[in-house]
Amino acid sequence: MNVIETSGLGKRYGSTWVLHECTLAIPAGHVAALVGPNGAGKTTLLNLAVGLVDPTAGAVTVLGGKPAGSPAALDGIAFVGQDMPLYKNLTAADMLHLTANLNRRFDQHFAEARLDELGIPLNRKAGRLSGGQQAQLALTVALARRPRLLVLDEPVAMLDPLARHDFMATVLAAAADDGMSVVLSSHVLAELERVADYLILLSRGRVQVAGEVEDLLASHRMLTGPAAEVSQYAERPVVHVR
Repeated sequence: MNVIETSGLGKRYGSTWVLHECTLAIPAGHVAALVGPNGAGKTTLLNLAVGLVDPTAGAVTVLGGKPAGSPAALDGIAFVGQDMPLYKNLTAADMLHLTANLNRRFDQHFAEARLDELGIPLNRKAGRLSGGQQAQLALTVALARRPRLLVLDEPVAMLDPLARHDFMATVLAAAADDGMSVVLSSHVLAELERVADYLILLSRGRVQVAGEVEDLLASHRMLTGPAAEVSQYAERPVVHVR
């Protein structure tokens, strides 16, 4: 089963295509990293996958063929955006209560126990929490929905190194314990090299590379040298000596 599958997917704002002819299939059971420079189309692709925006061209399905944004799809997906979607004037307990009432499935005991373990007071307003605590609250709300697919858009961009480590450790533990698939984006490859086993590289709105990390490392090499001499090497064959 593919957790996200696209065919000729494209999104245009005005006359600008931010995603163009995007065709890929992300298999279930992976922690998949969506990487690329700022403006590559990562957020647009994830927004299309979770149904926040409609495509201009092509199609996208999730969780084995369900139309993106459909009730059946949304029931199995949890999404945490880069702005940590929390109501700042609500307490942590209120956030749990609200989410429980808006979703068909929500593990209240898990959520409360996890916040207690993290030392996040249930009676404190989300806006009064530290950046790391807000990220953990948003992640707890998402995980308590027991999703089959967790989608994270630049989840650690605003966090310090320790908070980033704690956040990613939680994601990996949840994926291992619950068999959940994860797709997360970042423009910093170093943040993901230790956690991802599947890689999608976007550049200028197009998929450049996609596949399992081990396979990609085995079949790709990087050549560095003076930019002025690139034309001398671009068309030369690569010889692998064993």
